[in-house]
Amino acid sequence: MDSDSSSLRFCSISSVFFFMFFSFTLLFSLFSLLIFVLRLKLWCKCEICQAFLNSSWTKDFDNLCDWYTHLLKKSPTGSIRIHVLGNIITADPENVEHILKTRFENYPKGKPFSALLGDLLGQGIFNVDGDSWKFQRKMASLELGSVSIRMHAFNIVESEIRSRLIPLLSSVSGKQRVLDLQDMFRRFSFDSICKFSFGFDPGCLELSLPVSKFADAFDLASKLSAQRGVVPSSLIWKAKRVLNLGSEKKLKQAIKMVDEFAQRMINQRREMGFSDKHDLLSRFMGTIDDEKYLRDIVVSFLLAGRDTVASGLTSFFWLLSQHPKVESSIREELESVMSGSSSSSDDRQFVTFDQMREMHYLHAAVCESLRLFPPVQLDSKFSQDDDVLPDYTFVTKGTRVTYHPYAMGRLERIWGSDCLEFNPERWLKNGRYVPENPYKYPVFQAGLRVCLGKEMALVEMKCVVLAIISRFNIRVADPNQKPVFTPALTATVRGGLPILVHERRA
Repeated sequence: MDSDSSSLRFCSISSVFFFMFFSFTLLFSLFSLLIFVLRLKLWCKCEICQAFLNSSWTKDFDNLCDWYTHLLKKSPTGSIRIHVLGNIITADPENVEHILKTRFENYPKGKPFSALLGDLLGQGIFNVDGDSWKFQRKMASLELGSVSIRMHAFNIVESEIRSRLIPLLSSVSGKQRVLDLQDMFRRFSFDSICKFSFGFDPGCLELSLPVSKFADAFDLASKLSAQRGVVPSSLIWKAKRVLNLGSEKKLKQAIKMVDEFAQRMINQRREMGFSDKHDLLSRFMGTIDDEKYLRDIVVSFLLAGRDTVASGLTSFFWLLSQHPKVESSIREELESVMSGSSSSSDDRQFVTFDQMREMHYLHAAVCESLRLFPPVQLDSKFSQDDDVLPDYTFVTKGTRVTYHPYAMGRLERIWGSDCLEFNPERWLKNGRYVPENPYKYPVFQAGLRVCLGKEMALVEMKCVVLAIISRFNIRVADPNQKPVFTPALTATVRGGLPILVHERRA
C-alpha cells in the first residue's frame, strides 16, 4: 500500500507540474504575441508596412511576389525595407553579387532561417552553414559532378518518359479530358527523384494516377513550412508548435510520415547492401553512418530535385501555349538536329547529350522561361555584422536580406523595355546561346552556393519538353488563365494548370 500510495502521489505531483508548465507556456506565448502585435501597430506607420499588416496589397495583386515587384520597380535603388519583418528586399544585381560572393561569409542562411525549415530539412545542405554545409557541398559536388551519376539520372528520366509520361498523355489525347499539367509534372519528377535519391519507385505517374501518402505528406510539409515565413513574427508559429495547434499540428503529422518513409528507405538499403548501387542514398551511406543526418541530406535533395523541375516545366508549357511561334521554332530545331539520326520515328524525340548541346534555341527558351518564372522566387540570408550594400543600403547585424529573382526578371533596368515578353532570342547571338551574368540571373543562385544540380535539372527539363512537343500539342484549357502562386518553398500554381492534349500526326 505504501508503494502504491507513493506512486500515486508521484503521479499526482508530476501531473500538477506538467499542468503548471503547460499553462505557463500558453500564457507566455499569448503574452508575447500580444506584445508583438501592439509593438507592430505602434512601431511602424510607413505605407509598405501597413499594407503588409492589413493585407491591403491583395486588392491590386494576386501574388505577394507581384506586389514586391511593384515596390522594387518604384524604388530608385532597387531595394526596399519591410520594417515589420526586419527584411531588406533587393533586385539589384550588384547587391546580389555582394551577398552571394563578395561578402559571402557575412550572409549565411542564418539561425532564423534554419529554425523555419528545421523540422522538415533538419541539418540538410539547404538549411545549414559553416562546416556542415562545406562537408555536404563537397560530397554532393563529387557525386553530382561525375559522368556516371549524370548518365544514371539521364537514364532514369528517359525511362520515366517512355514508360509513363508518354502513355499517360496518349491515354487522354483527343478525348476532351482535362489533365492537371502541374500535378502530372510533380508526379513525374517525384518518381524520377525518388529513383535517383533512394533507388525506390513510388509509381506516382502510373495511368491510374494513384494517391501517394508520402508525396502528399511531403507536399503538405513543404507548404506549411513555407507559410511560417510569411507571418510577421516567428513567435506566432513557435507558439502554435509548442501548443500543437492548427497548421503546426498538421506539419508535425506530415513530417512524421516523411521521417517514416526516409527511415524505411535507409533500412532497406542497409539490408540489401549499398556498395554496388547508384542511387544518391547508397553513395552517401558509404561515408555517413548517422541515419538522422542521412535522412536530412536526402530529404533536402528530394525537395530540390522534385519541386523545382516540376515548377519550371509547368511555367514553361504555360508560356509555350501562349507563344506557338516559340513552340514551332523548337520543333524546327529538333527536326534539324535529328535529320541525320538513324533512330526510328518512335525514338525521334529522345536525343543524346551531344545532340541536345546543339539545340541552342531550346536552351534559350528554357532559360527565358526560368527568367520570368523562377522556381525559387526569392531567397533570404541573415547579416552577421553591420554592412553596407553597393546601392548604399545600410544593413544592421541580424537583418534578413532577400534577393528576388522573380522581380529581377521583370525589371526594365535589368532586362530592357521588353522585360515582360517571353523572348528566347535575347539569349542568342548569331544563333548560339550566350549565358548571362549569374548575378543578373540568380535563378540557380550564384557564387559559392550555386546550384550543384543545375545542369541535371536543365537536361531533365529539355528531355521532357522534346518528348512532349514532338508528339503532342498541349493547350491550357482556359487560354485566359494566368499563373497565380500560393506560398510555398517553390513556385506553385494555385489550382494547378488544367490542359487539353492532342496527339500530333506525322
